[in-house]
Amino acid sequence: MTQPIVSLVAMLLTLSAGAPVLAASSDPASASRRVASEPAFRYVRSVASPANWGVTSSFFGRVLDTLSGKQQDRFVRPTGVAERDGVLYVADPGAPALWILDAPQNRLLKVDRVADTMLLSPVAVALGPEATVFVADSMLKQVFWLDRDGKALGVAAAQDLERPAAVAFDPDSRSLYVADSVAHRIGVFGPGGVRLRTIGERGTADGAFNGPAYLALEGNGTLLVTDAYNFRIEAFDRDGRFLWKAGRAGDGSGDFAAPKGLASDREGHVYVVDALFDAIQVFDAQGKLLSAFGEHGTGEGQFWLPGGIFISPQDDIYVADSYNRRIQVFHRAVAAENSSAK
Repeated sequence: MTQPIVSLVAMLLTLSAGAPVLAASSDPASASRRVASEPAFRYVRSVASPANWGVTSSFFGRVLDTLSGKQQDRFVRPTGVAERDGVLYVADPGAPALWILDAPQNRLLKVDRVADTMLLSPVAVALGPEATVFVADSMLKQVFWLDRDGKALGVAAAQDLERPAAVAFDPDSRSLYVADSVAHRIGVFGPGGVRLRTIGERGTADGAFNGPAYLALEGNGTLLVTDAYNFRIEAFDRDGRFLWKAGRAGDGSGDFAAPKGLASDREGHVYVVDALFDAIQVFDAQGKLLSAFGEHGTGEGQFWLPGGIFISPQDDIYVADSYNRRIQVFHRAVAAENSSAK
């Protein structure tokens, strides 16, 4: 597949004594929509295997692996990612499994079954309460709730799901949001997997969806949705009321070709992954484009059909670089602050 030529996401790699800094695009077409002080993003590392995360086998374990001819564990096609307290969670439908890379305890858990159910297509993961996680399996049409050891705590959502594509947990309301890409709606679930309400329906109007594919929750409870086939992102309040939207189909600044994962940082900037642009665009809280970084390739800061994205409370940015079979980690080096910019 020929990659599109995308002028808006030219990435400057500033080579210095340290890691490269990925700076914002200098496309003049978007200059009037960008703030004066833009975010810059520093490449930190790539994680393709447990060893890259600091999870290693014992000496005797390595010897046994060598004698038995066991291949090194590594991701196959990661699509979802989350991190908490040194534990990296990766949803990998290519494996198919949920990888739990627990650096503090130096252990790898490759969860390929939940209780007696084999995972078929684990596409998304979200942090839950008290060191738990949720994983959505699109083929099983269920969202499972797991503890830190990868053991089943229950089915968190299944009622009337056709193809769960993304999950997000609201710790304040204790609600689980599930994007159903075939039913074109967001299900809101409570304890025990009870569906509380539904947000949206199929359509192009504000608040409607055409293939909702990824979710994120901001600290204030605002729900962000990637409305994939309407080529936009939408924002809703906790009651499901439409707030704003951003994006359209195209190859210019702020446009989308294949929008995927999205997340927000501490200052409310919204990051949207585009798989065909092989880049990430950054918007302000009103949906205006601030900057972008990334390009097609296999090197540091380059992507090949990226999918999910997660941003930690420390503004570490984790990107599921799906067809490069890795998670790339960046850090937001410069804040974007200029509320008076037009």
